[in-house]
Amino acid sequence: MKVRDFLLERYFARYEFSVRHLLSPSDCESLRAEELLEGGGPEIAELWRNLRLTYTESRGHPLLREEIAAAADVTSGDTLVLNPEEGIFLTMNALLDEKDHVIVLSPGYQSLYEIPKSLGCEVTRWYLKKENGAWKLDLPFLQEAAKENTRLIIINFPHNPTGFLPTEDELAAVVDFAAKNGIFLFSDEMYRGLEHDPEKRLPSVPSLYRKSAALGGLSKTYGLPGLRIGWITSKDGWLLDRVASLKDYTTICSSAPSEILAIAALRRRDELAERCRAIVRRNLSLAREFFSGRKDCFEWFEPGGGSTVFPKLLGTQSVRDFCERTVEEKSLMVLPDSVFDVDWNHFRVGLGRESFPEALEVLRKFIG
Repeated sequence: MKVRDFLLERYFARYEFSVRHLLSPSDCESLRAEELLEGGGPEIAELWRNLRLTYTESRGHPLLREEIAAAADVTSGDTLVLNPEEGIFLTMNALLDEKDHVIVLSPGYQSLYEIPKSLGCEVTRWYLKKENGAWKLDLPFLQEAAKENTRLIIINFPHNPTGFLPTEDELAAVVDFAAKNGIFLFSDEMYRGLEHDPEKRLPSVPSLYRKSAALGGLSKTYGLPGLRIGWITSKDGWLLDRVASLKDYTTICSSAPSEILAIAALRRRDELAERCRAIVRRNLSLAREFFSGRKDCFEWFEPGGGSTVFPKLLGTQSVRDFCERTVEEKSLMVLPDSVFDVDWNHFRVGLGRESFPEALEVLRKFIG
C-alpha cells in the first residue's frame, strides 16, 4: 500500500514545535496526569498503584470499554480500543476492496479519503456548500453521487475543519439513505461532545444504524491527545472481529498506563468535556468579533460545534502565502486549506487552547 504524504501532519511536523504561537490546533487544552488522577477516586488510585507495565487486552481494558459504551450509547461488546488514526486505517482496510466506491464528506481529514484511494477505491468527495456565511449539507449531491458499487459513506460531525453541525433531521436523512441502499456508514465522531449548544448533540451513528461504525477518542473533546486512546464502536460484530484481527499487525494492544488514565477521564467525561467547551466558547467569542469585524480581510462562517473554524481570506493574496508570511514574520502557525486538498483561500483556526487570545493578538498585529 502506498499513500501520499499526510499534508496536515507534515505541516504540523514542520512548525508545531518551532514557532512561538499556534493559531490552528484542533485539540483542546491538555491536563497534567496528576490532575487527572487526583480526581479519579479511590478505584482509579488503586488501579494506578497496582499497574503492571505488561501487555493489555487487545480489545481494551474491560472497564474502559464499559465507559466508552456508556458514552456512545452502545454495549461494551460493541467497542474496541485503539489509536484514533489506527481506527480509520484498520476499519477502511476491513471494509473496502479494490474498485469499491466511497463517498467522503469534504473538506476533511486526509486519511478519511487517502486510505480508501490507496486500497484502489474510487473516491467521490462530498463537499459542504457555502451559503450566506454558513456551511450547508448538500443532500441532493449525496443521492446523485451514489452508484451500484458504493460501499461506504464517510461523515464527520461536528465537522473538522469547518465546525459545521447538521440538524438531527439531516443526520437521519443520511442514515436513511445509507440504510435504503445497503451502504455502510463510517462516522468520525472525534469532536462529539464539543457542540456549542449541548442540546444539539447528535446521537452516535451506531445507535441508529447497524451497518455503521463510529470513531471516538480522547484527543479533542477531553483535551487528552497525549494518551493516544481512541475507539471504534459498531453493532456489526463481524467488523469488530475483523478490525481486532488486523490490529494484530499494528499496535496489538494499547498502552497500559494510557488505558488507566483513559478510564479516569471517561468517568469524569461530563466535567472534562464542559471544561473544553468553556474554553472553546470563550475563544469563539473572540474569534467571531475579530474576523467578523474585518470584513475587508475575512469572510466569517459561524460554526455549530467542534474546536475549529474555517474563515476565508479575502483579496488577491493566496492563503498559502499568507500562512507562510505569518510564520516568517510573526512565528505564528496558521493552517492553509491546501492541507485539506481544497483551494478555497480558507484557513483553519483552532479554538481549544488557553493560548488562543495571545495567538489572535499576534495575528491582529500582523494584519495591522
